[in-house]
This record gives sequence, C-alpha cells and structure tokens, in this order.
Amino acid sequence: MATEIMREHREYAAKKRMWRMYRHLYAGGEELRANAAEYLIPRQREPRDVYQERLNRVFYENYAGSIIDWYAATLFRREPILSFEGENQRSKDFFAEFTEDCDLKGTALSDFFRKRFTETLIYGSSFVLIDFPRHKGWAGSRAEEDALGFSRAYLVGYTPEDIVNWERNSRGSLEWVVVRLKEPGLGEEDRHGYWVRYDREEFVLYRSDGKREEVLDRGAHAMAQFGRTPLVEMTVPEGLWLMNKAALLQLEHFNKSNALSWALTMGLFAMPVVYTDREWEQMVGESYYIQLGQGDRFGWTEPEGKVYQIAAENLERLKDEIYRVCYLLTQAGGPMAGGAAQSGLSKQRDYAITQEILRAYGDGVKDAIRRVLRAVNEARGDGLTIGVAGMDEFDIGEFSSELSDAERLLKLGIESPTLKKQILKRLASKYLCDVRQDIKDRIAGEIEQWVDGERKP
Repeated sequence: MATEIMREHREYAAKKRMWRMYRHLYAGGEELRANAAEYLIPRQREPRDVYQERLNRVFYENYAGSIIDWYAATLFRREPILSFEGENQRSKDFFAEFTEDCDLKGTALSDFFRKRFTETLIYGSSFVLIDFPRHKGWAGSRAEEDALGFSRAYLVGYTPEDIVNWERNSRGSLEWVVVRLKEPGLGEEDRHGYWVRYDREEFVLYRSDGKREEVLDRGAHAMAQFGRTPLVEMTVPEGLWLMNKAALLQLEHFNKSNALSWALTMGLFAMPVVYTDREWEQMVGESYYIQLGQGDRFGWTEPEGKVYQIAAENLERLKDEIYRVCYLLTQAGGPMAGGAAQSGLSKQRDYAITQEILRAYGDGVKDAIRRVLRAVNEARGDGLTIGVAGMDEFDIGEFSSELSDAERLLKLGIESPTLKKQILKRLASKYLCDVRQDIKDRIAGEIEQWVDGERKP
C-alpha cells in the first residue's frame, strides 16, 4: 500500500508507460536493447528460443532521436539574446555569472534550456525548479546575504516522469506538485526513496520505505512570498510534440526492419531437405533440417516471390513518413526527398515550413527562459528589466544579410534613438553570441552611451 506522498495522479498513471517508451525510443542504443522485449513483437506461435535469438540480434535505426537532436542543435545554434536593464550593477553581475553556471554544476543557461527543450520534444513538457541554497540563520544585509551565498539562485530540471502528482487551479497554474527525486540503483517501481511536495508557500521533503513516510525537512521555498509554486513548465502544442507524432511509425519500422534482417540472415544458411519415409535423426547442415515423405511437397507463400523487395520499399516509406510528420521530409534522403541539385533560393523555399516550426519552438523556449529569469529576478528583489530575444534566424539566413537589412533600416532616417540602440545591440549580441554575458552587458551599455552622445549638440 503506497503512502499518501507516493500517490500518483491519474494522468501520470495513464502516461508513465508511454513516457518510458518515448525515452527508450529517443535514447536507442543499449538502453533500447536492454528493454527490446517490450517493443519487439513475437510472431504468432513463435518458439521461445527463436524469439530469444531474435532479441539477441536486435538493432534499432533511430530516426526520431536524430530528428529531435537536429531541432535542438539548430534552434540553439545561436544562443538567445538576453538583456538585463537597470541601475543595480550587483544584480547584473549576478546574472552574468548565472548565465554561465545556472545549476551550480557549471552548466550554461543555453545548455540547460537545450536539454529542457529536448525533453519537451520527447515528453511533451519539461519542468524547471527555481531554488536557493538551504541555510540556517539570517543575514544582516543584502551584501552579507550575497557573500554567504544565500541569494545564489540555481535551477533544477525535471521531466514528467519525475512529477508524480499535482493539482491545478482554474487558470491552469499549479496549486501544489509532488516531485520524486531519482536515486541511483533504485528501479522505477521501487517504493523506497525521497519525495518533495511544493505548494504556494512551502516545500516538504519526505522519505518513504513504502509503508510509512517521514518528514525530513520543510520550509519556505523560492517563490513563497509571491504565492506561487517554484516550478516553471515548458510545453509544446500537440502538433509540435515530435516523439508523439513519430513513435508508432518508429516502432513499426523497428519491428519490420528486424524481421527483414532476420529473414535475410536465415536465408544465408541453407536448410537441408530429407525426402524419406523412415525415421531420420541425423543432424545435417548448420542446425536445422526438414523431413518430407517421397510424395510430399514443401514451399513458402509470399506475394509473387517479391516479399523482400516489398519489405525494403515499405521500410523506406516508413522512414520518409517519420521525417514528414516531423516537418523534415527534405532531409529524409530517400526518393521522396529528391536527389536533384537545387539552387539556394529553391532550398530556402523547401526549408520554409521547417523554419516556421523552428520559430514556433523558439518562441516557446524564449517564453520559458523569460519566465524563469523574471522569477529569479523577483525572488532576489533585483528590480531589473529582463528581455529575451533571438532564436528566430537559422542556417538559411547568414549574418551578412541581417547586417544589410539593418543598414537599410538605419538609412531610412527614422528619428528614433531607441530604435537605433535596439538594432545595434541586437546585431552585436548575435555576432558575439559566444562571449560572456558580462561582456555583452558592457557592450550594450557602451552602445547606449554612444547613441546618447550622438544626440548631444
């Protein structure tokens, strides 16, 4: 009997097996091989030893995982453009450090959200916890708080597999949520472990042995003063949830490709046929043989002897369909993608749909980053104005074309210092996307001063 803290939400109970399958299909490799018995369908009345041999030979062509990784790599090819405006230099210094190490493990903010985005394409959503180091006692001032590390906010990522129970209000916001903390060596169904419950005011850390629960710690969390749970959810619309669109196709491809491979492998080993009416016990050939009477006949039923060709064509069609439902048919590489040489303009047109999907993903990621950074800003009381831009230009558009567009816009003679500042800061941030955030902030400040200086007589 599960304890109260271990109780699972009905949606979690309904979807956890699906989420596990999606994780395996994304990971592939040894993780899928170790769980292949869950996905490789045995033939009707297939002998157990034959099915086991097929399991030992199992392989997986991981198209869905590669597609998801391509989207993540392309979307984050250029880091999001972050702006922190305000008079509090100490707060700006904190966020410059925070963007380089947002989880106290040395992970840059863009890398952290790249992983959350990948999880969102796999599970349909991902969660970011905003937290502060636990401490005892009180700091006498904000400076002392900073010096002791009490105000050093950090982020923790969770997948829907970790969020076991929750309740939402009429606006869809979380009233409370229960997170299961993963522990090495414990299975997914193990009743031992740790759980944390967050509501609008406090957190409570529990330990359970499956029969009873024990409270280990409790207190106010990062967003308690604002009456909000400290988790921010990143989601995608149903139509942009890539693994959900490709999973069944990927499973069908997995079973058919392994069936074809097995048939081809068995075809390499000739099977002897013995025509006799007397008992035959002698083993010949590799391992198997067929015994027939003198007047008996043996054969296989197949569509005009072309079953291997039909299977190979079907596998190619399934592969193309996986790419099509993920809006990447031009990258499938098959006959549907077309092998003819294309001009740059033609490639741009073919890539237009994929670009729109990437922009939609970029909008979702920017919104999640913005909500997280503003929540950290509020929790620390920094008073900065935070902006998140970029993630809307990809491989097709080079920086030189953006620079030309900006030059033409500035030559229109629009008398707006604010417009000029934003254009120059955006160009500088894109061109210097890999430099540290504190340097970006310094450049933005210098641009502000330079444009303001031009206005003076």
